[in-house]
Amino acid sequence: MRDSLAKKAGDYLPAVISGILVVLSFPVFDLYPLAWVAFVPFLLSLWGKTPKKAFLAGYVFGLVYFFGTLYWIYYSINHYGGVSFLSSLSIVVLLCLYLGLYPAVFSLLFVKMIRRTELPALVIAPVLWVALEFLRSYALTGFPWASIGYSQYRFLHMIQVADITGIYGISFLVLAVNGAAADLFLLRRRVSEMPLFPTSYTVVGFALLVLAAVAAFGYGQWRLSQERPGNTLRVSLVQGDIEQDEKWEPSYQGKVLDTYFDLSRRAAGSSPRLIVWPETALPFIFGADAARTEKLIGFEQGLGTDLLTGTILLRQQSAGRTLLSNSAILLDKEGKNVYEYDKIHLVPFGEYVPLRSVLFFVDKLVTGIGDYVPGKEYIRAETDFGSFATLICYEIIFPGLVRKFYTKGGDFILNITNDAWFGRTSGPYQHFGMAVFRAIENRKPVIRCANTGISGFIDSDGRVLARTRLFERVVLPGAVKTDETLSFYTKYGDLFSYLCIVISIVISLNIKMWR
Repeated sequence: MRDSLAKKAGDYLPAVISGILVVLSFPVFDLYPLAWVAFVPFLLSLWGKTPKKAFLAGYVFGLVYFFGTLYWIYYSINHYGGVSFLSSLSIVVLLCLYLGLYPAVFSLLFVKMIRRTELPALVIAPVLWVALEFLRSYALTGFPWASIGYSQYRFLHMIQVADITGIYGISFLVLAVNGAAADLFLLRRRVSEMPLFPTSYTVVGFALLVLAAVAAFGYGQWRLSQERPGNTLRVSLVQGDIEQDEKWEPSYQGKVLDTYFDLSRRAAGSSPRLIVWPETALPFIFGADAARTEKLIGFEQGLGTDLLTGTILLRQQSAGRTLLSNSAILLDKEGKNVYEYDKIHLVPFGEYVPLRSVLFFVDKLVTGIGDYVPGKEYIRAETDFGSFATLICYEIIFPGLVRKFYTKGGDFILNITNDAWFGRTSGPYQHFGMAVFRAIENRKPVIRCANTGISGFIDSDGRVLARTRLFERVVLPGAVKTDETLSFYTKYGDLFSYLCIVISIVISLNIKMWR
């Protein structure tokens, strides 16, 4: 009995090992080279498994992978949602049980394809993984956090190709290399079990992979050596480091506003063209609170530069319900509100309850001051210092959403967020790293202002020019070079991912697979 249990546990040990290696490749560990071999134990273990056991192995891998990269979600639920520690961890586990289905399906399809077609793993693994990773980015409102490609945000030479393929092209390369390594170990077994197995497919696959890797690296070298035209824009970021439980307390609202005023006066000393405050920095509803709105406008008129801030706006009040938007506004030097943007992609259960008519018994996990409604317009601010969109909070993690703002031009990306919800976990570090890819994909520098960090500047090649630490009250002055480039990815979107989906379907329909 004990031997049987040990054998069963051993069957899934490679999946656990691979899951841990993947976790270590992400922030805060940042051992990103591990991702290029992390899948190998897992892929090799699938060869001798039945479809059912392969599905379970993929599920085990997915649970380790996603819990290790997303554990931090418990923090906001526990600290700000009034949910106990064990219950908040249970919610994270439930999310991982859902996300784990994607690697599980990958494993099931991989086993069928690797044993019933002549294609090498270096072809099967990446196209399947990208197809499912892309699906995860859109299914049930989408959650593309911890896509494998994001582990490579520091590998600048290799990830420049994202301006053609998007983040999914980097995931493809990582899985292709893992698949190639698995092929080296599996080749003899495949030949022995399939006497007519065409080894030439594997050889050609290796040659194409080497060519693709060299081309991607060479493309990165070329991109990083380019000097693209643009204007220097000086910006000061105000990281207020305001406690979550203080902002909306009436006794603290004046103090919060004074904190931002004091920091902004200091920021103005470096003569920036723009000062940025983070998401929902204002401790009141702009426009609805007349006294504080006038106080802010009066302050802005004496500041001498434009100010962009996150705020809540009142959109509708009826039938006892207050409908709000999580928004950004731009005040010019005269204090006029010259630009408004309402957050389009709201956080499920944080800013709204999905399927409210069905889930009527579920309230928002993080209690707010009303119900949020999504924006509908992909609008940019048009100013004399450049054209930009303001992505609010986790909107920056959706490549398809970000590119929609720039299909007709633009100069830089502005991201305001409040990562205080994540505490000192790995969440803020992962969030910042993902912004690197939006810069590369769209060839636009990213200016990022966070309440408690990480705030910083990223150029249009993905270089981090400056960044703050977590939980420090600080002004970060900096400069970026605007970039009018319209990248292939911005113009045409996820063509590469669609190609992977088509190839996956074609392979799946191969009659040999279902014999």
